[in-house]
Amino acid sequence: MVPPPKSGNGGRMAKRYRVILADDHVLVRRGLTRILQENQNLEISGEVGDGLELLSLLNKMKPDMVILDVSMPNLRGIEAIPEIHRVQPDVKVLILTMHKEEEYLYQAISAGADGYLLKEDAEKELFLAIENIRNGRVYISPSLADQSMQNWVRMRRGEDTTYDTQPLTIRQREILKLIAEGKSNKEIGDLLCISVRTVERHRANMMSKLNIKKTAELVQYALRNHYI
Repeated sequence: MVPPPKSGNGGRMAKRYRVILADDHVLVRRGLTRILQENQNLEISGEVGDGLELLSLLNKMKPDMVILDVSMPNLRGIEAIPEIHRVQPDVKVLILTMHKEEEYLYQAISAGADGYLLKEDAEKELFLAIENIRNGRVYISPSLADQSMQNWVRMRRGEDTTYDTQPLTIRQREILKLIAEGKSNKEIGDLLCISVRTVERHRANMMSKLNIKKTAELVQYALRNHYI
């Protein structure tokens, strides 16, 4: 648990730790608000529903931490992390997500996240995650931390190099899945809230990485590697 607020300066309340919530689900934000309000040392400075709104809000205020979902419209959580640090270099970032896949965890930490907490663990672990991050440590949900450490050991032993050789980014895999489902570039752009030109660029980069010349081969690759 985050320690209770300390008094100082003649008995005045210590400065509260300011948090912004960024999640496109209103019910999730309400649930987080309910949990965080239990601790008087924390202050919810704002709530936003997408990544671009978050950057706009950061330009107006200086929070201590952003609690951020991976899947958000306009600017996804992992892609937003470098932009958050560009606007506010000292702000801490805690990813709060339903995604248990380790590739999301690795990409989030690589992008600069200070913690990765599963939503299913939030009620029990949220205060602990905040406390660890405030004290300069990286926090990872216990189930993922155990699994990730095991995989890291296997990689160090040369037994498993899955995450060293993964050729596609998370965004590219999202687009690949939609391509394999028969979606057009415009449909993909509309679904992911990105431009057609961005979709085309990702498609071209994927085909170059995989040494694939035709869309049919790209679909075969998706099927063979269980992307759909």
